[in-house]
Amino acid sequence: MAKVQGALLPDRDGQAAGPVPFKEVAGVDAIPARPVTEHDAAISGMPRRLVYNNGLPILSYRGFWLLEDWARGTAAMADERRGGFVARPGDVVLATLPKAGTTWLKALAFATMARGLFPPASPDHPLRRLNSHDCVPTVESGLFACGREGVLDKLPSPRLLNTHLPLSLLPSSITDNDDCKIVYVCRDEDRAVSTWHFIKRIKRIGSDVPFSEVYKSICEGTSACGPVWDHILGYWNASKKEPSRVLFLTYEQMLQDPMGTIRQLAELLGQPISDAEEETGVVAEIVELCSLESMKKQKINREGSQGVGITFSNDAYFRKGVAGDWLNHMTLEMGQHLDSILNEKFDGSGFTI
Repeated sequence: MAKVQGALLPDRDGQAAGPVPFKEVAGVDAIPARPVTEHDAAISGMPRRLVYNNGLPILSYRGFWLLEDWARGTAAMADERRGGFVARPGDVVLATLPKAGTTWLKALAFATMARGLFPPASPDHPLRRLNSHDCVPTVESGLFACGREGVLDKLPSPRLLNTHLPLSLLPSSITDNDDCKIVYVCRDEDRAVSTWHFIKRIKRIGSDVPFSEVYKSICEGTSACGPVWDHILGYWNASKKEPSRVLFLTYEQMLQDPMGTIRQLAELLGQPISDAEEETGVVAEIVELCSLESMKKQKINREGSQGVGITFSNDAYFRKGVAGDWLNHMTLEMGQHLDSILNEKFDGSGFTI
């Protein structure tokens, strides 16, 4: 059984119930975070470049640009000799481009999926004492890149996990697994603005990095986990092919109808909102628990931090959380230029931003 906050969790069919906050699982702190160097040889010959004031190394990994540590973690996930990543039946993977709404999606999915164990109105709910990144690990960067993949074996099923990787770089035990669900969220031009504000907090990049550099990298397809259009299309096409297994959402859709989003998540996860839950307002309680205002005021999100190597204060993950802020940073011509690139790339797919 998993042990969280000193208590054993109830069983489901003889198994400890999940998901649980991964940083509270017994024994996790005993697994040291360490840089993974075994895969340096595998990535050493890959094309690389420095971006954002020459402060961040990225490299071309099988058609996508990844941060160097993330590439290391991706190689480790694929390394079957050392175990690699193996999905379990019931695993749920939240997939996003960086700064596309990951923090909010983690909170919504965790609160929805774990509502039986942790009622959303509870004053001791994990999201009232932990950042959502403490509840849902990002597999390639938060675990495999720093040698903490052993955490995965300690998590009870069903596990709730996150990745920034494109679909084509995920292990086949995820992509070809009927028992593994995927939720994808994409975001419009506002993601560029969110990225810019976020990377300015990295000391080796500096707060003077121009927004134009972030914008240019997206347009050229060289931003982290880019090309953006290939990342989005991979999951979009999968959602059209397997709608019962892959849910495709947009950040703007989530903002417009958060209660509808929660119902969609619950349905996909095989835990539909019951009539009794509708009557008692459980969905509204989840919306409130996971709202920007609620998460911002939690002590952990005002004082804590995240990351191995590059660390960020938790308040960096909570800025505006709105749609349309790009209009304050881009000219109309810039917006039209990016739209024209994306529309050309998405032509014939049925998807538009």
